[in-house]
Amino acid sequence: MNHTGKIDQDDVLRARNALLGTGRRTAREEVDAYRVLAQVGPASYLPLLVRALHRLSYDTSTGTKHAACLALYEEAVTAARSIDPAEPTRAEVLYRALDACQSELYIQGRSAEGLAMRAEMLAIGRARAELSGDPVVKGLREWAAGLAEEGRYAEAADAMTELVSAILPDGPHQGSLAWSLLDLIGALHDAGRADEALAAFGRLVSMEADEAAHDRGPMACHLYSLIGYALMLDTYGRGAQATLVRQEALALLTELADTGERKVWSGYQSSFWAVLLSFSGTESDRSAPGEPRLDSGAAPMPWSPDARRRYVDGRHALREAVDTLTVRAMENPDEDLAELVRLQRAFTIRSAVHWEHRTHQFAERVRPLFDDGVGLARRLFQHAPADGARALARALIDRSTFHAAAYEFGAALDDFRQALSHLQETH
Repeated sequence: MNHTGKIDQDDVLRARNALLGTGRRTAREEVDAYRVLAQVGPASYLPLLVRALHRLSYDTSTGTKHAACLALYEEAVTAARSIDPAEPTRAEVLYRALDACQSELYIQGRSAEGLAMRAEMLAIGRARAELSGDPVVKGLREWAAGLAEEGRYAEAADAMTELVSAILPDGPHQGSLAWSLLDLIGALHDAGRADEALAAFGRLVSMEADEAAHDRGPMACHLYSLIGYALMLDTYGRGAQATLVRQEALALLTELADTGERKVWSGYQSSFWAVLLSFSGTESDRSAPGEPRLDSGAAPMPWSPDARRRYVDGRHALREAVDTLTVRAMENPDEDLAELVRLQRAFTIRSAVHWEHRTHQFAERVRPLFDDGVGLARRLFQHAPADGARALARALIDRSTFHAAAYEFGAALDDFRQALSHLQETH
């Protein structure tokens, strides 16, 4: 386009020739050509411009992002918004453009702008669901995760309730149901809606029990759900019911120790364990002042890139705090040992969640941390039996679930039995 605002036909011709040429085009050449052609044929070329901008933003050959990737994503959003609303592909093109842009905004710490784009994605999802009659609204889970990261827990719980209600009729064969239930439980817990959170957890336990009984899901996932459910029951003062649930877990773990899983599974059960472990850790893992708290029980994937980075990077401060307090606890256990146990547990859980989805060797990386947690809890129990018994039981249950995730069911059973002994729940 020239300085008068008119389209330069020579530019158009060069753009067409660039696209029609037989040689290999670079992503930059495609973007330059589509920028010109989108002015004369927006219906045809704006969607192509959006895709070309996305290709330019990331170099697959080197695995690196373009230095101006956010600007390219923002240009893609602008181009997608410029598509005629009557075009049937506009909604999907705009949704993808917004999704890429919001992710980069979160990476750069601009969460408010990222959340605004998630809101726009949700509006697109609602419009599409209304037209199609599909009860599942695309974008609800991302919207709920963003709300939770901002501390808007009641709204996050409402969003996840809507999503779970929509996918529930399809049953557990809908792959996202178990994960969505976990997110719902965490959101309801964070919103202070105890009865609803316990009801959702009970539904998850029943579903996992049925799946395991019919060899449609791992027995280990049923085990983790039972142990997590018992913890939540304890949290809300339902100790008698929690005791019964732990007895169910003991029976199931005894069977696993005797026979192992009845079928070979893909391995996703370790991710299921990590999610429930992150939920159990919220009591020990208190966010630093001014740091938004991550929603309880949410799987690592729906967290924004910025939240995941803060969660992982927070391990370093916890490690330093553990090292500092270790020395002080030796000198003054009355003052510092209980806090050291709490910090060690928070560090262990963050490390386990981080490494579980990064390497199949996660067990070797975090095994010493669970052992240290049990060792410290034993010291607390020996120093102050009345206060230390529950802390030791919790550390043993943590390590028991870790052993189960590592397919060490015999060791898992030993730890779980010891934990029940300290809780005075043995029979």
